[in-house]
Amino acid sequence: MKVKWFTLLCLLFVSVSAGAEPEGVTRHFDSTSDRTPLHTVAPEYPRIARRDRVEGEVQVCYYVDKKGRPYRVGVRKSTHRIFERPAIRAVRASTYKPLKDGEKASPMKACRTFRFELNPAVAAIEN
Repeated sequence: MKVKWFTLLCLLFVSVSAGAEPEGVTRHFDSTSDRTPLHTVAPEYPRIARRDRVEGEVQVCYYVDKKGRPYRVGVRKSTHRIFERPAIRAVRASTYKPLKDGEKASPMKACRTFRFELNPAVAAIEN
């Protein structure tokens, strides 16, 4: 009976992960802002976190200057420190649409949340 349940669970994991994204998926969510992102960079999943099957979330807040570059980037909330550096690097590498000549706006503050998620591990069945 236990073998049947184990086989059923393995098949369930295989079917769920078959159409899923590659292991080490990072999702990001922007706060509302009036500036349009030009180039958004996804952070790299840390190798150690992937090896240890660690998942987490980081909220990074920053300002966007007139040229569309983020500055004063800082972590607002984090579930695990290992994800903070990749999230900060991703924000710094991203760009926004610059303001046109003569267009005035105060520096825009924005926050972005990155979710570091892994796909479920599938156990191998040996006969």
